[in-house]
Amino acid sequence: MKAAAKMQREGRASWPDDRLVAECLKGDHQAWSALLDKYKNLIFSIPIKLGLYEDAADIFQTVCLDLLTDLPRLREPRALPKWLMQTCYHKCLQYRRRAEKHVALTEEDGERPPANGRPSTLPEDMLVQLEREQIVRDAISELSPRCERMVRMLFFETPPRPYQEIAKELGMATGSIGFIRGRCLGKLKQQLENMGF
Repeated sequence: MKAAAKMQREGRASWPDDRLVAECLKGDHQAWSALLDKYKNLIFSIPIKLGLYEDAADIFQTVCLDLLTDLPRLREPRALPKWLMQTCYHKCLQYRRRAEKHVALTEEDGERPPANGRPSTLPEDMLVQLEREQIVRDAISELSPRCERMVRMLFFETPPRPYQEIAKELGMATGSIGFIRGRCLGKLKQQLENMGF
């Protein structure tokens, strides 16, 4: 049963945001899981970039609660990634302000919230970087399941796994990983070009 639910969720992860949002609004729990799977790395990356390692999980949960509450008011589903980035950035600033009440931060700890108390917008360079990272994640998710798994195992796991372990998990010969990796990266490059990257 769990495997079937996972396959359904993974299938929904390839849906465009407008369809995922529409299904979430209808109460489809698998669509909600797929939406969170699609954007969890984006959400987690913001507190990590701002040095809020210990608060990242709490910030993630807070952003997800805001998403659940505000999703019906989202006017344009294609704007969801930017909404998530901006919301997460504001949450990070709130967590930082709370921390400042207990411990003074040094200037090199990052941007301070404005003195007027209103949240600032996400810095442009960070916004561009986050958008580019999300495009790469989206492109990887468009690969075949085997290529997606291989790319994730080879380039996103820390510490890196030995080729023998990857070959065993993917059910292939160790010597064929280099060739298949090249084909998968070629497909990823094409997918990124198709997405305007």
